[in-house]
Amino acid sequence: MIVALPFFAIYFFHNRALKQYFTDFLTGLGFSAIVFVATFLFSAEGAHMILGNPEIEKIYQPAVSLTGNTSVYIFPLIYFVMLYSAWRVRRMNFDLFHALIGMALLLIVLMTPASPGWFVWCLPFLALYQALSGRISIILVAVFSALYVLSTLLATQLQLINGHELVLGRVFHFSGQLENHAASLLHTAMVAIGLVLAIRIWREAINRNEFFRLSRKPFVIGVAGDSGAGKDTFADAISGLFGAHSVVNLSGDDYHLWDRQKPIWQVMTHLNPMANDLEGYCNDLVSLTDGKSVLSRHYDHKTGKMSRPFRINSNDFIIASGLHALYLPAIRECYNLKVYLDIDEELRRHFKLKRDVYQRGHTVEKVLGSFEKREPDSERFIRPQSSHADLTLSLQPIHPRMIESLDSKHPLRLKLVVSTRNSFNELSIHRVLVGVCGLHVDIVVSADGAEVQLTIEGETSAADIAMAAEILCPRVLEFLDIMPKWQDGMLGLMQLITLSHISQALTKRFI
Repeated sequence: MIVALPFFAIYFFHNRALKQYFTDFLTGLGFSAIVFVATFLFSAEGAHMILGNPEIEKIYQPAVSLTGNTSVYIFPLIYFVMLYSAWRVRRMNFDLFHALIGMALLLIVLMTPASPGWFVWCLPFLALYQALSGRISIILVAVFSALYVLSTLLATQLQLINGHELVLGRVFHFSGQLENHAASLLHTAMVAIGLVLAIRIWREAINRNEFFRLSRKPFVIGVAGDSGAGKDTFADAISGLFGAHSVVNLSGDDYHLWDRQKPIWQVMTHLNPMANDLEGYCNDLVSLTDGKSVLSRHYDHKTGKMSRPFRINSNDFIIASGLHALYLPAIRECYNLKVYLDIDEELRRHFKLKRDVYQRGHTVEKVLGSFEKREPDSERFIRPQSSHADLTLSLQPIHPRMIESLDSKHPLRLKLVVSTRNSFNELSIHRVLVGVCGLHVDIVVSADGAEVQLTIEGETSAADIAMAAEILCPRVLEFLDIMPKWQDGMLGLMQLITLSHISQALTKRFI
């Protein structure tokens, strides 16, 4: 258990969803150790049983002698290499955890003259590896187990009931050189097959694990759209699925070149790429994708000023949102999934007016004036980005003139139009949205089959959307937070559609 304990600590520390409960785990572990183990450990008999156990000395027997009294002990060497290998896995799930600890215990058994009881610690992990792998692994584990038993019997004198000793080599009538080397030859064969098993566990259970692959390079989502299209709301909704501990947000608003009070804004709008540090935005995104930290500022929409630089660390999922998130080809190359929010124009103006007046402190006249001022730049720089998106989400009112008659008696009813250029599982999602969520869904496929458009109408709950996600994209669920924050209504549907595309993009990336 002492050997395995550091692996448990690494598992909790590198599983970001469980890391928030690491303190509770240590508290429970410490309390249990004090109640059930401390009395035994601090007693003279307990200390003698552990420290005076002859098995302890066996970990020092395999060694490489260097000079004089200096040797390199094989057991600590293998153990610390495996600990370092486990630590280097930036994101760990239970499959990775049991593969790493099983591999470590297997190598320890192979490289030390341990008692047969040590082999029992490997059996659960070998059995689990057999269940998850193919026929060859089953045969290898069976042969390895048989050789281990034979090797142990050849090297051990068996005490019979009548007081006699049984030597297995004499039963098989080994003689001469064969008698001297039979046990060593069997042990060598057992170690060779054990090393093959360790290599296969690393290759199949660790190197091909999706969590392990994600730890090498973050998954990057680009979100573009016009001002007031809901980019921040959408980014926050996606972050709520994976948890703040696993997501870093990079906002294009933080790369405006000037504060709001500068006179340059009299002749230029924020929608113009020249008014933004897109080169810095691209460089920071590349650095975060490479696992590095960056220094950035935050644009305060209430004061119109930039904050002091602060450090942003990379994470498993990077959400880069902004007016020009899909503008530059170099930026587009960084994304695993490109999303464009194409909200209905009247609806966008309605939402932007509410946001800028009530949340950002602008006057109604200033917001209304900005609509006409920004329209040419929107047409020129923002809307063309939709042609580069893998997924386009368009929020629209059910009836075109519904916004004009909006009041407390006539609440706003919306529909979601989804356009995708990837091979989309539109039939599966149609069945789930209709059967589980009770929605009305229309599907239109282009003549060449390259583009699919779904129009979704109706009301649904977060619970229904969570159930639909379990059916549509089960492989990606283990990447989510322990308690993902699903949303009701259209925002929840946008979460579901995006998660389905993330699952598809992860599958393509891991092929």
